[in-house]
Amino acid sequence: MSSVSLPFYQKHHRHYDRGYRSTQLQSALQEYRQEERRSTATHSHGIRSKFSDEMLQTSSGSPQMKRAKQYYYGGKENEAVDYIVPVFRECHEHVTGMTGTEDERIKQSAGYLARKNIFGAESHSVKMNTTEEHSVESTTMHKSRKVAIRESAERISLNKRIHETQDFHRRLREDSLLRMPEFIIKPRSHTVWEKQNVKLHCTVTGWPEPRVTWYKNNVPINIHTDPGKYVPDSKFGIHSLEINNCNFDDTAQYRASAMNAKGELSAFASIVVKRFKAEQDDFSFHAGRFAPPSYDFFPGDSHMKFDIHIVEKFDVSFGKEGDTMSLGCTVIVHPNLKRFQPEIQWWRDGVQLQPSKWVQMHWSGEYATLTLTHLNKEDEGLYTIRVLTKSGYELHSAYVFVRDADAEVAGTPAAPLDVYCLDANKDYVIVTWKQPSVDGGSSILGYFVDRCEVGTTHWVQCNDTPVKFARFPVTGLVEGRSYTFRVRAVNNVGISRPSRVSDPVAALDPSDRARLKGIPLAPWTGQIIVTEEEPAEGVVPGQPTELTVTEATKNYVVLSWKPPGQRGHEGIMYYVEKCVAGTENWQRVNPEIPVKSPRFALFDLAEGKSYRFRVRSANSAGIGEPSEATEFTEVTDKLDVPKAPNHAMPSRNTDTSMVVTWEESKDAKELVGYYIEASISGSGKWEPCNNKPVKGKRFICHGLLTGQLYKFRVRAVNAAGLSEFSHESEALEVKAALASPAPPYGITVLESVHDSMVLGWKQPNFHGGSDITGYFVDYLEVIDGIPGKWKEAHVKAITERAYRIHDLKENMTYQFQVRAANMAGVGLPSLPSDKFKCEEWTIAVPGPPHDVLYTEVRKNSLVLTWKPPVYSGRSEVTGFYADIREADADEEQWRSVNEKETSKKYIKVQNLKEGVSYVFRVRAVNRAGVGKPSDLSEPVTAETTPGTKEITVNVDDDGIISLIFECANMAEGSKFIWSKNYEELIDSSRVTMETKGGKTRLIFNDPGKEDLGVFSCVVTETDGVSSSYVIDEAELLRLLELSHEHKFPVVPLKSELAVELLEKGQVRFWLEAEHLSPKGQCKFIFNDKEIKNDEKYKIKVDHKTGLVEMTMDTLEDIDEGTFTVQLQDGKASNQSSLVLIGDVFKNLQKEAEFQRGEWIRKQGPHFVEYLEWEVTDDCSVLFKCKVANIKKETCIIWYKDDREIMFDEKHDFKDGVCTLLVQQFSKKDAGVYEIVLKDDRGRDSSVLRLLEKAFSDVISEVCRVAAQTATDVKVQSTEHGIRLYSFVTYYLDDLKTIWYHSDTKLASTERVKSGVTGEQIWLQINEPTEKDKGKYTLELFDGKAGHKKSVELTGTVFDEAFVEFQRLKQAAIAERNRARVIGGLPDVVTIQEGKSLNLTCNVWGDPVPAASWLKNDRELMGDAHMILKFESGKFASFTITDVRTSDSGKYSILVKNKYGTETGDFTLMVSRSCGELCVAMYIADAAGNVQETLTKDTAKTTMGRKTVVNKDEDLRKPCVEEFIATEETPDPITIPESHEETVPNSTTSKETVGEINILEKNDQPRQSCTVQEASDSAMFQSSND
Repeated sequence: MSSVSLPFYQKHHRHYDRGYRSTQLQSALQEYRQEERRSTATHSHGIRSKFSDEMLQTSSGSPQMKRAKQYYYGGKENEAVDYIVPVFRECHEHVTGMTGTEDERIKQSAGYLARKNIFGAESHSVKMNTTEEHSVESTTMHKSRKVAIRESAERISLNKRIHETQDFHRRLREDSLLRMPEFIIKPRSHTVWEKQNVKLHCTVTGWPEPRVTWYKNNVPINIHTDPGKYVPDSKFGIHSLEINNCNFDDTAQYRASAMNAKGELSAFASIVVKRFKAEQDDFSFHAGRFAPPSYDFFPGDSHMKFDIHIVEKFDVSFGKEGDTMSLGCTVIVHPNLKRFQPEIQWWRDGVQLQPSKWVQMHWSGEYATLTLTHLNKEDEGLYTIRVLTKSGYELHSAYVFVRDADAEVAGTPAAPLDVYCLDANKDYVIVTWKQPSVDGGSSILGYFVDRCEVGTTHWVQCNDTPVKFARFPVTGLVEGRSYTFRVRAVNNVGISRPSRVSDPVAALDPSDRARLKGIPLAPWTGQIIVTEEEPAEGVVPGQPTELTVTEATKNYVVLSWKPPGQRGHEGIMYYVEKCVAGTENWQRVNPEIPVKSPRFALFDLAEGKSYRFRVRSANSAGIGEPSEATEFTEVTDKLDVPKAPNHAMPSRNTDTSMVVTWEESKDAKELVGYYIEASISGSGKWEPCNNKPVKGKRFICHGLLTGQLYKFRVRAVNAAGLSEFSHESEALEVKAALASPAPPYGITVLESVHDSMVLGWKQPNFHGGSDITGYFVDYLEVIDGIPGKWKEAHVKAITERAYRIHDLKENMTYQFQVRAANMAGVGLPSLPSDKFKCEEWTIAVPGPPHDVLYTEVRKNSLVLTWKPPVYSGRSEVTGFYADIREADADEEQWRSVNEKETSKKYIKVQNLKEGVSYVFRVRAVNRAGVGKPSDLSEPVTAETTPGTKEITVNVDDDGIISLIFECANMAEGSKFIWSKNYEELIDSSRVTMETKGGKTRLIFNDPGKEDLGVFSCVVTETDGVSSSYVIDEAELLRLLELSHEHKFPVVPLKSELAVELLEKGQVRFWLEAEHLSPKGQCKFIFNDKEIKNDEKYKIKVDHKTGLVEMTMDTLEDIDEGTFTVQLQDGKASNQSSLVLIGDVFKNLQKEAEFQRGEWIRKQGPHFVEYLEWEVTDDCSVLFKCKVANIKKETCIIWYKDDREIMFDEKHDFKDGVCTLLVQQFSKKDAGVYEIVLKDDRGRDSSVLRLLEKAFSDVISEVCRVAAQTATDVKVQSTEHGIRLYSFVTYYLDDLKTIWYHSDTKLASTERVKSGVTGEQIWLQINEPTEKDKGKYTLELFDGKAGHKKSVELTGTVFDEAFVEFQRLKQAAIAERNRARVIGGLPDVVTIQEGKSLNLTCNVWGDPVPAASWLKNDRELMGDAHMILKFESGKFASFTITDVRTSDSGKYSILVKNKYGTETGDFTLMVSRSCGELCVAMYIADAAGNVQETLTKDTAKTTMGRKTVVNKDEDLRKPCVEEFIATEETPDPITIPESHEETVPNSTTSKETVGEINILEKNDQPRQSCTVQEASDSAMFQSSND
């Protein structure tokens, strides 16, 4: 067997292999095939042969089996002509639609041959390969056709008779009278393409007649879930299920279940829906959709029920073109299973919406949203959300209105809408649209059509002149390219905005378009059986049929026809011919290019002429005969503008909408819809109610103003244009329509006796827009649990919600129902009540109260009312208890509102929790006890409704007392109901009620004690709008007094008559009234005499402000007396008096004179604020004052104790403030301070006395500020101990200081001393011990209060301070006892060669230091030339007996002990001899002063040099202070301490001594040194002592 190519439906499909099937589907099919094999095995071989023979007979006997032909035409997709129902050979093919091998399935495919015929390909012979399953078929292959058919027919006839006989005998048996269902023909499996329809058939027998139910994946099919999707049908035992518009979700296993009294039987069939490659959108599982059905869908959950609730629904919405609008609502599905999410569908005007650039859908799992991203009039319509689950669906609808956007030019029409392509071919596209509802005030002249090639942004106008017909053929297109279109309307003013762009459409032949889409022009089921007859070749096609003119205008004519029945297996094309009326000349319209599709549009026809048309078919074999010609068709617009509708009639709907109905336009063709306009009566301005034409005869106009009168008119629209308007309707007020009330509920028995019962019930929740006029009660008897027929308990309506039904049977059980009635009629009856037994009540306690209602609901309170029980028990009812609990609380949570019983039939419940829901009940009390509780009230939430107002009390100008209540949210038919003590006002003579609009007034005719009580007002037809006002005795008294004031009015005064002094000392009498009319009068009376406006009395009345005043320049002695002001304003009057006599008058007179003087003073420089003092932060005292009226020439002078205080700089009066700063204020600064201002205009002064008490206050303040500047107490270690100290900015003796140790005041001792040094306040603790640890407090007392600063001298602080004290102590000892040179050596010594030099210095140290001499930093050893001595540990001497030049150099003495080392340096300079020889001796005294002694021969003169001789008796030789050399005087602190005062160093600077006496070289040098040494030693010893 030769292989052939794959057919188109597999070649173009992405899943042409079997592998596209899911695993679940494969397993299900395998199981099903096994079941079929088992069931087939139970039947006899003859039955199988019967079916095979029948199939052969059908193949030979059918006249149409020679060629299974399919005729296609482009007019209707998914529809085939002469389509042959396939016959299946056996169960396997019945299930799968496939033969044993893939090659056989491909060859036997009818789709393969059908596609070959369409494209004119060569025909191939198809051979039927029979299977070897049936032995009969294998034997007939060697026989002739007639013999095989005859034998098969005989076998079929024999088997038929056998089965009929068996069935007859079986049915004769008694148990066969009832037969279980049996499938004669089972449903067959199908494979279809998406968007096509499929139908399952089956035939079922049985008795009683079985009922057939269809299942999808074992789930019952609900036809209401998706209306129109599934269409079941049952006629004459033949059952079918049609599935329309198949999609991928329809791939499933379907089951037909037949059931009767004998049992149930099922048959299965599978449907596989294929998808084409051309459709690029892969199936995706969007949120809000079920998973694709599979064979195990909802396993075990087939009986699960989902409850759907749509809450927070979207309402009627209004938008504007260009805006974005979102519609949304909350969807609650119970149970909420993540695996089974609902499917959310959005519909507009019955058409399901799909996501696009204009429409976006979102489902969050709880909230469904539809977003219209850019509103256009096409988006107007009725929007419906449909929530689907497997157990049902729920929907909600609301209308969306889209207003026209503002015109770019005022007066231009609105944009057209609904632009789409009516027909498209390779060289033309017919565009159609709908006319707008608004023409801008002038008629629309026509429309411009624009086109834009897809992929560009360039728009091209298609028509030069406007077209009035809303349909236009666009030509001049490029074949194969896609275009979008838009339309603009034109009137006398201008051109409208463009419409929304149409969907893209390709300029292609319809057959090419279908081929490109991959959609066959006829449905494919995969079950067509092809006969063995060879196809004919070269057949000339026959005549096309049913040629008609489908559309004719003045611009074009559209023809359509059906393909010929005889056309061969090639694709055919067509030629169109035309003939002008009156001639027989046929002209071919398309001679060059034949058309492929059975639809064609003709252009360029002469307008007004008539034509006939015919069509010829053609293929490769030739051109066929022409079709029958059409009738004459005139080239003109056949479609006329529709006639105006009639009888527009509005009716009430809601308080913002009306329903408008009308009669359709007569003889209207191709009607698009209607436009409705509304106008407020008398305005003359009409507004469109819809911007998208609506079909039908009824429309709800929303967005109307409540209470306004509206008129309506309607006009029709079709492609030819808009009709005239209908006649205007009658004006009708917009308000809610009346409806019958809802059923009452809560029926209960209030009393029962042997022959009657009293019923009570609750009023309906909805009154229907009008008051309830009455109720009707019905009852029925219940006998042995079976209810009887309903009977009317009365004829006339009853107004109370309690009614006694008479003539009942004792001990009989009854049920009751109640209906409410209003002006609209009688409503539906309530649900039947519980079953009640009519028997005598004998209980002692009272029955239940009834009619428990709540009113005046606020966030923390409400008022509960009820009616007393009908049955009072064996004694009268004495009171009531009200109980409360939260609505969702348990029964144990009941609590009583009132601890004591109340005799009133109402109670105010306080202390509620805001936002909490409560329920209430009431119990009656008599002497026997507490009775049965009433039925529960309706749950109520404690919250204050926004806009709630309370009753207010008013007393008008005539003294009339009234209560006023307003309601801004009144509904249609709402009324104000006043009551007293929550009972209807019976005595109308005491009050009068007035109501106007949303305001009502209760007027008290004669207020008195009879009017005490609670007055309340309820607004009907609202959500419980109510309020109350309590009038008790105190309130009544207040209102009566206020009423008296209004009846006998007085001019209200803001202030009584008063007097005040003005700046110049003038006296002003004034009074201020609440208000004065322009006619109000005023009089001033002084001592019973009226005062007139003159020079002395200046009277002024301001009627606007009510201010009355009189001014007097001076107050004289004769003005002592009584001043009175009398006011008269209409009938209101008032007066006020002021008495000025005695001391009051004299004080006022003095004050006036003082004010006059002050005013004169302020004419020159003066003080605004007088001299005062303040203490600054640095403890200085600042004197300051504030001056005014200063100029450059004004001078300022400060005095203290009458002595002027001189300043170097002139005061600049900055900011008008003069200051004087006194630093370090003390007692010497006490005195009298004065500041003087003066210039040519005058003089002013200010004095401040700082003496005694005033001075003490200043000192106290200075001390206070100084104390506040004290720093924190700090710790310091010294060589003697520990010092605590604090600094202040300024210290003065008046600031008392007290030191505390652990709250114990410290006294000054030798070891603990306190004092002040400068600004430092200190406490010295010498030689501290452990006892000195603790808290130390410094208290600074400023004379009034103490200011404390503390420090903790414990722990680480004390330890560190003590260690530091020990270190400093040791350092001081070391400093005092270290080795040092304390004086005696000069810095430089100059001496002549040959002389002797003797230098002596003092050395100190304890222990005694060691001394050594150095020359040029080298140690010297004593010899005869240099004699080195250190005597008594104090005196060191250096002697050179014969000075030479080699002795020059730097000499040092080095002293050292264990505490330290020190050196003393001097420089020796030796010069040549120039005179007499002498000995220079340098001796240092005990103080370190250096003296020089020169010795020489007494016979020789001094050569005029002055010798300084020391007169000190302690020295045995004169001492020279200094000889040439200089020395550094040691620091006084380096001199060792002694118990006596230290001798100051007199040599504080270098001095030069005059001439020195020169001694001979050999004159007593040793003696001088010895004497000098002894003298120095004595002096040093004396100093140490």
